[in-house]
Amino acid sequence: MYAYVVMSSHIHLIASRKEGNLSEVLRDFKSYTAKRILKLIEENQQESRRDWLLNQLRYWAKYTSQNEQYVFWQKTNHPIALYTPQVTQQKMDYIHLNPVAADIVTDPSHYYLSSAHPMSPIKVIPI
Repeated sequence: MYAYVVMSSHIHLIASRKEGNLSEVLRDFKSYTAKRILKLIEENQQESRRDWLLNQLRYWAKYTSQNEQYVFWQKTNHPIALYTPQVTQQKMDYIHLNPVAADIVTDPSHYYLSSAHPMSPIKVIPI
């Protein structure tokens, strides 16, 4: 992983894989995180939005072709080929400026769930 930001409703990342298909990694990531987050929501009796969240996730599951009880992630991804250093830098700037555009922080380095933060919880490989 080279760059990322985790927002309340979506994530952005720049990543690659030495072998195989990156879509397999994304599939496994979505599967694991959805199961884990759903379990945390279901088991947390003090979560004030618990019933509302589960109802919303159940509602959207009705519109999927799979017989799922809940839908947490969208089934699609929006990959973009990063074919030059300039395009890569543009996309990384876009990713890091997401929290600024959302009026969460005034500087990308202030957003903890981002590779722009100096104490980022996820180690990234510099581009």
